[in-house]
Amino acid sequence: MNPHNVSLVQESFKKLVPRADQVGLMFYGRLFETFPDVRPMFAEDISLQSRKLVQMLAVVVNSLHKLDTILPAVKDLGHLHKGYGVVEAHYEAVGLTLIWTLQRSLDNDFTAEVEGAWSEAFRALSGAMISAANEPPSA
Repeated sequence: MNPHNVSLVQESFKKLVPRADQVGLMFYGRLFETFPDVRPMFAEDISLQSRKLVQMLAVVVNSLHKLDTILPAVKDLGHLHKGYGVVEAHYEAVGLTLIWTLQRSLDNDFTAEVEGAWSEAFRALSGAMISAANEPPSA
């Protein structure tokens, strides 16, 4: 990612921090509404998972300028999620839901340029997770 797009993602994420709990709950509400087949993968009470999502986003967003340092952890998440039953199509569902959530949460601050930067970041990270999940297990 180029420095400008990294900055766009990081600055827009800062605007979500005061409403982090609401943003996480909005994300999962929308995910389960539009992709109900993923609901069984999660606990009934989604509040803890919602907080984990926002915390993980914070780590990733704050590390985008040094993406190579977090790629091993991102790949580990890909392996972990495969164990939960996550398949490649689920990443698209998450990406669409993330963009929808950002659009509603950032309102007028969610410009086409911000959307492009977030989409680029998501593609890079989800691509690493998908590749890792598709690797054969190490011996």
